[in-house]
Amino acid sequence: MSTELVNTPVNIDAIYDNSSTRFFRSLLKQADIAINGNQPWDMKLFSPDVPQRALAYGNLGLGEAYMDGEWDSNELDEFFARLLRSGVVDTVSPTALIFHALKARFLNRQTAQRAWKVGEQHYDLGNDFYAAMLDSRMTYTCGYWKEATTLEEAQTAKLDLICRKLELRPGMRVLDIGCGWGSFMSYAVEHYGVECVGITISRAQAEWAKQRYRDLPIEFRLQDYREMDEQFDRIASIGMFEHVGRKNHRVYMETAQRCLKDDGLFLLHTIGKNQRNSVPDPWIDKYIFANGDLPSLGQIGDAVDGLFVVEDLHNFGADYDRTLMEWAKQFERGWTQFSNELGERFYRMWRYYLLSCAGAFRARDIQLWQWVMSKRGVPGGYDRVS
Repeated sequence: MSTELVNTPVNIDAIYDNSSTRFFRSLLKQADIAINGNQPWDMKLFSPDVPQRALAYGNLGLGEAYMDGEWDSNELDEFFARLLRSGVVDTVSPTALIFHALKARFLNRQTAQRAWKVGEQHYDLGNDFYAAMLDSRMTYTCGYWKEATTLEEAQTAKLDLICRKLELRPGMRVLDIGCGWGSFMSYAVEHYGVECVGITISRAQAEWAKQRYRDLPIEFRLQDYREMDEQFDRIASIGMFEHVGRKNHRVYMETAQRCLKDDGLFLLHTIGKNQRNSVPDPWIDKYIFANGDLPSLGQIGDAVDGLFVVEDLHNFGADYDRTLMEWAKQFERGWTQFSNELGERFYRMWRYYLLSCAGAFRARDIQLWQWVMSKRGVPGGYDRVS
């Protein structure tokens, strides 16, 4: 997404030519990014302090400098796609973030008590705010763009894909772990004749969804997943596992296994990372998804070991790039109605979030997986749906 810059870039050579700046410039050059250059993805510097902040604190420093208006790019999404694709980010390990890495690796930051924080910080921002950015069902997960041309079509295609993968039939009882605003459940009820129970940690989501779908056989519960102990024909979890945390992956899978009937199917839709031992991004953790922790393939494999048969694994992470770009466009179009309440710093924070994540998916630095699992294996094998 392009936005014309109006600030005047600083002459960084004249003002702040030191070893940090030269090293920072050399890293960007490896990604074909120039400082104050003419390419649309180049970095425009409005403060000479940005290189030091970025080198000292990584994406936390870079993101906070962006929020403070100290730099920008006409194509922020492409800036990040090039930066991540080049691999230069992996060559910088800010010492200031060592404590953050140790906390992520050794502490359980997603306990039942702490799990509610992300709901209060992120999902309870306001239903009107999300309605201006999302599709008509308020689907806040990756769309499926295989044959879609609009965000509405992509989200409908994704919901139908999940229903078909779960082999839904009329009369089935379905659990949605992390149900959001009820987009999957409403679609499944209306098109496949099932009844649903959804759990969420967002009060705003639950209240909105209860009112909108009050005439459908859907039960919304404000509840932590660890409290569930009843059985269902099918289970879906769409964009929630990213909040579970590596210390709780096994407990989560044990909960799903306990709640699924012996002949049932479980679909897990989650963003994932390429490396097992990486740590959560500190800027995303502080400003967007508190205590989030993207799983790796290996971590999910460890968690399901002995509990489930993995019937299917589908990666369509590239589709998240396009989804995020559509959200960013709709956010920009609707911003005027929220600008007075939320302010310029929030605007820059949210823009940084959407476009940096789009760049990360474009670079294939992170993925989007749909896993289909059964408890004992589908007799004769599972038919892959696409």
